[in-house]
Amino acid sequence: MSGRAKLILALTLLAAFVAAAVLLPIPGPADLRSWAGATGPATPLVLLVAYSLLTVAPIPRTVFNLAAGLLVGTAAGIAIGLVATTIAAGLSFGLARALGRDLVTRHLERRSVRAVNDRLADGGVLAVLSLRLIPVVPFAPLSYLCGVSSARLIPYLTGTLLGSVPGTVAVVVLGDALTGDTPPALLACYGVFAAAGAIGLVRVFKKRAPEVTEPEPEPSIPAG
Repeated sequence: MSGRAKLILALTLLAAFVAAAVLLPIPGPADLRSWAGATGPATPLVLLVAYSLLTVAPIPRTVFNLAAGLLVGTAAGIAIGLVATTIAAGLSFGLARALGRDLVTRHLERRSVRAVNDRLADGGVLAVLSLRLIPVVPFAPLSYLCGVSSARLIPYLTGTLLGSVPGTVAVVVLGDALTGDTPPALLACYGVFAAAGAIGLVRVFKKRAPEVTEPEPEPSIPAG
């Protein structure tokens, strides 16, 4: 596929994802219970698949975490949330890398592009973990950004999983899916997570690349 075709496809998918995030209605607790009653024993599996696929688009994970806690309970809800988050992160990463990596590579000579690319790549697990901890950083766009950068898949997925644990547990345990309100305890958790993520990012940005020293030439031995 040519670079222009990849760009057109990427923009089309992005527009579709944004439209889905804006236009798709968010089901209420009554709708969720009705849906769970219709799916029966398959509810955990259906929830896992829906969570994994729909959060590839910029649909907030909080909606699915609340639904998971309401429909399948705390322990199963946390497990489904973390597995689905990792799957969605991998799908978003792969899609962005396949369609957008060439475009970013052509602009790596720009200082701002190279700076972001290098921090995500060199920061590894800590960089992704720190960004995932900060609640205001949207899940899907960050996944796309990591996909088009030079970040490696395994550190990216590891950082995503570890960084998503606190928020997922907090929402499933403390979130009020029946009213849609955000309890004060959950807001306090968000503040702690954001502070921890900011500290991690400071460490990533302070990390300097090791200086490359040129090896000293070996003394030549005169012939004879």
